[in-house]
Amino acid sequence: MNSDINKQIPYITLEDLGNSELLKRYIYPNPDINYYWSDDFSPQFYIALARAGFICVSHDIDDILFLLPEMQTEYAVLDFPDLHISKKVRKLLTQERYRLSFNTCFGNVVDSIKDAYDPCWITKEYEGLMYELSDNIYENFRLFSTELFDKENGALIAGEIGYITDNIYTSLSGFHIQDKRYDNWGTLQLVLLGKHLESRKVRFWNLGHAQMEYKKVLGAKVLCREAFLRKAGLLQ
Repeated sequence: MNSDINKQIPYITLEDLGNSELLKRYIYPNPDINYYWSDDFSPQFYIALARAGFICVSHDIDDILFLLPEMQTEYAVLDFPDLHISKKVRKLLTQERYRLSFNTCFGNVVDSIKDAYDPCWITKEYEGLMYELSDNIYENFRLFSTELFDKENGALIAGEIGYITDNIYTSLSGFHIQDKRYDNWGTLQLVLLGKHLESRKVRFWNLGHAQMEYKKVLGAKVLCREAFLRKAGLLQ
């Protein structure tokens, strides 16, 4: 399979990302290609991909690690005035049984995401890259975890990992524990994060793939690639 990846998915480099003509004339408008691949797991390359509008996962094929940046065909985008808060979540907000924090237990959130999805796209090298990104400060880029705890027993109930680049927040992945005592806490975490991002004057929330219904219920709208890139300021 790894011998075919070169033929099926184009290779992309840091130099490509610095070529605005290549992005605007060949990558952004090409509807037939959404995935690219690389073996570069450096923070510099990852940040450049994020700033260019790619969302990255990784994959292990025959013990060879690949970074897979995706230029999606559609994006679920939430403008904060459109954030929908259900009656059940409003009730949870008034009860204040929760505690919200950011980047206080990054490793626990990563482990919980990996436990929730099998197989998980967070390979060992990608995980190391995320730790490095979360531990350091970069210009116009910050990757961090969001954590929602049960205030009474200290249990980590829900969380996610994402990043802010050029004042746009992008979700990578998240989890919530499957326990009836915590029904709707996954949505509670999303609502609290949305309110936090709005208070920090973040422009909008990129929730990634548009197929998952909960994103639309939250208030997200589906944008085609071109509309998303224009909204993000990557196309004029």
